[in-house]
Amino acid sequence: MSPRVLYIEDNIDNLILVRRVLQAAGFELIEATSAKEGISKAEQHLPELILMDINMPEMDGLAATTHLRDIPELRHVPIVALTANVMLDVLDAALAAGCDGFIAKPINIDQLPKQIMDFLNNGHCGD
Repeated sequence: MSPRVLYIEDNIDNLILVRRVLQAAGFELIEATSAKEGISKAEQHLPELILMDINMPEMDGLAATTHLRDIPELRHVPIVALTANVMLDVLDAALAAGCDGFIAKPINIDQLPKQIMDFLNNGHCGD
């Protein structure tokens, strides 16, 4: 069975790139273009991992992560921040909000499937 990944991302170009990479690697991808849509889809589909863009309008990824952590059925699901802003304070805020780790943008398309499997298997990225 293919791992089910929810990607919450408001940038369509990033969404398309990750879709191509993950589907080619055999993942089942669920997509949401806003935090509110992502929360709804997470509750509906119960993914095995959530990729969370941090900088989104209306509700950012930190607030969405905090909200997801309050849903009992999703507490165990790894949430990985996917962000271009890798400054220490942003990463600390992501971890404090409930993210299990991060993957820096621009993504390395050759490494992304392995990074996701590392989070699924170990709860963190092995790189």
